[in-house]
Amino acid sequence: MSFFESMVALLSVAILLLQLARRTKAPYPAMLAATGVVLALLPQAPRIHLDPHTALPLFIAPVLVDAAFDFPLTALRRYWRPLVALVVVAVLLTAAAVTAAGVCLAGLPFWAALALGAIVAPPDAAAATAVLSQVSMPRRSVTVLKGESLLNDASALLLFSVATSAQTHGAVDGVLALKIALAVPGGIVFGIVVGRLFRWFTPHLHGTLGGNLLDLVSTLAVWLIAERLGLSPILCLVAFAMTIARTASLSTPPRSRIHSYAVWDTAVFLLNVLAFLLMGLQARTIVADMSAARLEQAAWFSAVVVACVITIRMAWLLTYNRLAARYRFFRGSLEPAPFKQGVLIGWCGMRGLVTLATAFALPAAFPQRDLIVLCAFAVVLATLVVQGLSLAPLVKLLGLNDQSDLSVELASTRAAMASAALETFAQETGPAAEHWRFALQARETAANFEAPCVKLAQWRALGLKTTRRQRTRLDELCLAQAVGPDAFLIIQEELDFTEVALGNDRERHIEEN
Repeated sequence: MSFFESMVALLSVAILLLQLARRTKAPYPAMLAATGVVLALLPQAPRIHLDPHTALPLFIAPVLVDAAFDFPLTALRRYWRPLVALVVVAVLLTAAAVTAAGVCLAGLPFWAALALGAIVAPPDAAAATAVLSQVSMPRRSVTVLKGESLLNDASALLLFSVATSAQTHGAVDGVLALKIALAVPGGIVFGIVVGRLFRWFTPHLHGTLGGNLLDLVSTLAVWLIAERLGLSPILCLVAFAMTIARTASLSTPPRSRIHSYAVWDTAVFLLNVLAFLLMGLQARTIVADMSAARLEQAAWFSAVVVACVITIRMAWLLTYNRLAARYRFFRGSLEPAPFKQGVLIGWCGMRGLVTLATAFALPAAFPQRDLIVLCAFAVVLATLVVQGLSLAPLVKLLGLNDQSDLSVELASTRAAMASAALETFAQETGPAAEHWRFALQARETAANFEAPCVKLAQWRALGLKTTRRQRTRLDELCLAQAVGPDAFLIIQEELDFTEVALGNDRERHIEEN
């Protein structure tokens, strides 16, 4: 099959798998990756090679920007201690443990073993956001895990650069050390500068399809430019997205924001689906040139690495959880996290495309490259399938699927908004003012009481009833050719927005769960 035919076939398979994942309540990344492995074993399976220099910006950059845009800077400040424990300490401990295993058990040179440790150490942003979106978890845990997924790749990739350069050149020279030292602050500063320029330029494109195209192109361009400059592209994109998000809520017109969110949700989801399927398809490429004896030895060592990666993260998270409960220095102003949340966060260590693409980026002459790539693949597959599929049952077992705090926050915010709106036309009279006053009072009453508000429920029910009757009449007029196609589409869009606004929170979003 041609490349285009292979993509169509893979996406067709993905659609079926997504329905199966939705019905079985299983995270779709795990199911897609496992199916990719099965497909790779078939004789007629398509051979699609992942180019690491293309895969990282294409599949990771949009996910990073999408996640960083929605991640508040205040959360970064509030949770910086647990984030440091995950982004820096957990990555270094995992890399150190895998390095020791590589040297002692597989006979890898120190720097090659360190490269392996850096490859498998960081959980993946795409995997984390895809899995977390399908599991109901405590908001504090979700916030910490999302923050971790934004930043830990940067620390691991810097460690990877040190290891590969030292293995290739024999040592870390002064020039390389300077580049690595500048990569983090330089990436952050460059991201902030580009973000400010982007904020200045985008108002000229509001309300146009070119504005959405600029969002996607600028994301890829920022990654590529940062990479060429020797900066951290991950931290650069995170800083870029957070800089844009600071003023986006007030400066972006509503229609541009609605359209942009729809485009980004679809683009990121499509890239995630392809990425997880393509990861599984790399199985044949990885084992193709291995003898049976070599494969057996590599499989045994890969199992050790998988166990090491999972165990070290869990052990460190439980240790940190205990330290934070006992010593205020480790938690700051935060309340001590319950033991169960420590277990949950420790289990959320899904690896993904960054791990696999980084392994493929190793030079062909790198010591025991085939072993390192197989270990990376094993870690990705094991964490995605084992941890991904067991995450929802674990949340249920631990009793941590309560998100009532979100409902309380939504209610209090809506009450404050309704009160502020009522004050703006307190002196207004007439039918229009009474209509809006009734609606806002209903929202305020519903927000202040836990029990369902009869007034708001009646208002919504009547609104939906009248909207649907208008929709039926519009279809009748269209069939009778009493309304043209252009007018039909405009009025249909009006009814769509009205019906969505009258619905509940869940009905406003389309999610794969």
